[in-house]
Amino acid sequence: MTATSGLSTAEIRARLATIVGEKYVLTETVDTDPYLKEPRGLFVGTTPAVVEPKTTAEVSAILAFANDNGLKIVPQGGNTGLVGGQIPIDGSEIVLSLRRMDAVREIDATSDTLTVEAGVTLLRCQEAAASVDRLFPLSLAAEGSCTIGGNISTNAGGTQVVAYGNTRALVLGVEVVLADGRVLNGLGKLRKDNTGYDLKQLFVGSEGTLGIVTAAVLEMVPRPRTFATAMLAVENPAAAVSVLERAKAAFGKALTGFELMPRFGFDLVLKHLPGARDPMAERYEWYVLMEVSSAEEAGCDEEVETLLGDAMEAGLVLDAVLAGSLDQRAALWRIRESMSEVQGHEGGSIKHDVSVPIAAVAAVIDEGIRVAEDYIPGIRPVPFGHLGDGNIHFNFSQPVGADKAEYLAKWDELNERVHAVVRAHGGSVSAEHGIGRLKKHLLAEVKDPVALEVMRAVKSALDPKGTLNPGKVL
Repeated sequence: MTATSGLSTAEIRARLATIVGEKYVLTETVDTDPYLKEPRGLFVGTTPAVVEPKTTAEVSAILAFANDNGLKIVPQGGNTGLVGGQIPIDGSEIVLSLRRMDAVREIDATSDTLTVEAGVTLLRCQEAAASVDRLFPLSLAAEGSCTIGGNISTNAGGTQVVAYGNTRALVLGVEVVLADGRVLNGLGKLRKDNTGYDLKQLFVGSEGTLGIVTAAVLEMVPRPRTFATAMLAVENPAAAVSVLERAKAAFGKALTGFELMPRFGFDLVLKHLPGARDPMAERYEWYVLMEVSSAEEAGCDEEVETLLGDAMEAGLVLDAVLAGSLDQRAALWRIRESMSEVQGHEGGSIKHDVSVPIAAVAAVIDEGIRVAEDYIPGIRPVPFGHLGDGNIHFNFSQPVGADKAEYLAKWDELNERVHAVVRAHGGSVSAEHGIGRLKKHLLAEVKDPVALEVMRAVKSALDPKGTLNPGKVL
């Protein structure tokens, strides 16, 4: 294999070894394989090398070398992304893993900031904040393995966006290595800084196509002392939206979770997750997992019980269970957080990560299920997720007895039908997972042409040689 510059694979590996050390240039298949397949197996790549820098200076040297010699770099964090943005395409691209950049540089409780390197896992960020009695509120099912660099590159969302916003809202500053190796040092802690363009926002959600985030300043918030966590049974998504309106009016930013789940998804969890139990004696068609957090030791159980009682009287809530302990809270969240994983036991699953205005959620679910069932009779819908911010993971399990490969071959056509419903209601075809390779072809259909021109101009200005993550997003 020879790069554009004419360097052989052996020469490339040798040059990389001079930067990071031979031990951290992985070339054997047994070592590189874990970096070359995304979690759902939709994208599998090859690479001449996986390089693992430890410092920003090493990342800078790697990119300068690549940019000068026509090499392509695919940055990777915890390899938990679901749209293929972290997987190389043509076999010549070098995977740059940031896992070794895992230092917590500073915890500033007075400023409520946490400065960490890109390879720090989300769980460690949460633990670092907890060590000074604070909360870093980004929360994902993959938090034990996903990294903050990956979270920033995809503008990750999760279960607490309803209160705290996406990753973008939690990033105060970034350190970024540009395509030519220059380091943009923007690790500021300021919440107000109007000195020109807010450059950090260019890199949040850019999926490593504009620069490689090597460190970030994150915002911490006061740590909740108590939680009121309830599983609610509702007749349909429209009722769930009505309950959400009441909960937001009653609790404001203290409403930190509002997740929608269908009965079929519930059944999959009970069937495939060891130890899972139905918290209710009767079966219902739809459920909501609602959580209210409080900084007060006294908690807010009574207020939540009042809300639920009023909603029951109004016919919006059919039944409810309020967690009486932290263990019960964990059991309720385990049902929600396992809903995506257990679908794999039922054969093929075609997925959509969409967002719509909250007022349109019920109509989109109803219409989306209808077009899917018309296209594939017997398909099993599993629409679930973050109702509090309008982000639904609109998944569909294959019909019972269907051939998995034949079913998955209909992925694009089913996407087209469901996305048409989403767009008709003013929604987005990518809510929190990014574009990567999976949805790249959709941008020309859903993005304003002028917006696409501006995006391409930014890419050209920051990465004129196409060094960074080629074939992704644009």
